[in-house]
Amino acid sequence: MPNLELVALIVRDYEPAIDFFVRVLGFELIEDVPSLTNDGRPKRWVVVRPAGAATGILLARADGDRQVAAAGEQFAGRVGFFLRVEDFGASFARLTAAGVEFVSPPRSEPYGDVAVFRDLEGNRWDLLGPRVGSAERG
Repeated sequence: MPNLELVALIVRDYEPAIDFFVRVLGFELIEDVPSLTNDGRPKRWVVVRPAGAATGILLARADGDRQVAAAGEQFAGRVGFFLRVEDFGASFARLTAAGVEFVSPPRSEPYGDVAVFRDLEGNRWDLLGPRVGSAERG
């Protein structure tokens, strides 16, 4: 059975990206190993993932002007990632205290509480609470 293992996210540099995902969002650093580009230049294979999740994010350092320009614009200003949390209020408060930029106030939708934030590169994410009517919502 197929499994979506990774999605790539272009970042300007590894260290600030690792810090954001691990320290701020609370993801796990799964891999950080030396690797090579297709033409033999050094790079790193850096994977982060929410605890217990199956799908991770490959933090791909921008290589060249085109990729640098794409950092933060991979979804052309749309929300491109959706981070579901068990305790929306606590997660929103923790991320706000950590300096995460929220571009919309929290609101309730049929699919759960939601607030849009930007990652360190400027990509938009939905912070999502439990689905309406789920036992987790409280």
